[in-house]
Amino acid sequence: MSISFGLVRRQGKHLFLDQGDPTLKLYFHPFSSYSQKALIALYENGTLFERRLLSHEDPEVLGEFATLWPLKRFPVLVDGSRTVIEASIIIEYLDLYHPGPVRLVPGETRDALEVRTMDRFFDNYVSTPQQKIVFDSLRPEAERDARGVADARAMLDTAYRWLDKVMADREWAAGDHFSLADCGGAPFLFYADWTHRIDASFANVLAYRKRLLARPSFARAVDEARPYRPLFPLGAPDRD
Repeated sequence: MSISFGLVRRQGKHLFLDQGDPTLKLYFHPFSSYSQKALIALYENGTLFERRLLSHEDPEVLGEFATLWPLKRFPVLVDGSRTVIEASIIIEYLDLYHPGPVRLVPGETRDALEVRTMDRFFDNYVSTPQQKIVFDSLRPEAERDARGVADARAMLDTAYRWLDKVMADREWAAGDHFSLADCGGAPFLFYADWTHRIDASFANVLAYRKRLLARPSFARAVDEARPYRPLFPLGAPDRD
C-alpha cells in the first residue's frame, strides 16, 4: 500500500500540517512499537512521506523491503538513494536532514546526551523485556523460557521503579521538551503496561504514560493501530 499525505489533514479533533520532502518513504507496520516510534517523529513535524505498509497482502512492498534491508527489521526509511535503518537513527536523521518546528535531538551536547540516555533506557530496559515476554508466548509450550520471562518481568518492575523517580520532576523523558526519548517512551510504555501492568504505586510513570497518550502525534499512531489489536499475542486490554 502506498499513500502520500496532502498538505493539510484532519484526524478526529486534531489538525495536521504536512510539510517536507515527498521523496521520503517509510517501510513499517502500524502495530509495531518501533514503527510507531518513527511515525511519532514524522507526525510531530508534519513531515510529508510515502507510507509503505508491510503486509503479506502486498508481496511487492515486502520484496522491496527485503532488498533494502535483508535483516527484515522495521521501520526502514528511504530518502532518495539513501536507506536509513533503526528507529532511533531514523529520528536523528530526520532531525538533521528534514528538520521541522519540533527539535527532537537538542543542539546542546549535554542536553542531547540526556535525550540519548533516556532513549537507550526505554529501548533496552522497557522494550526489550516487554518483547521477550510477548515473543515467548508465541513459542510452543515445550520451548518456552519460564526463567527468562520471570527475569524480564523483574527487569520491567525495576525499570518502572527507576523511571518513577526520574519522572518526579519532569514533564517529558529528558526534561521540559518532547524529544527522541519520548518517541520511544510512548509506544514502549504503552505495550509494556499491556504486557506487565505498571503498578499503581508508580504514579509518576502512569502520569507520564497518560501525557504521552494525549500527545497528538502518539494519539494518531495509537488510533491507526487499533484495527490490529486482535493480533496482540497476550490479548489487548479493553482500554487505551
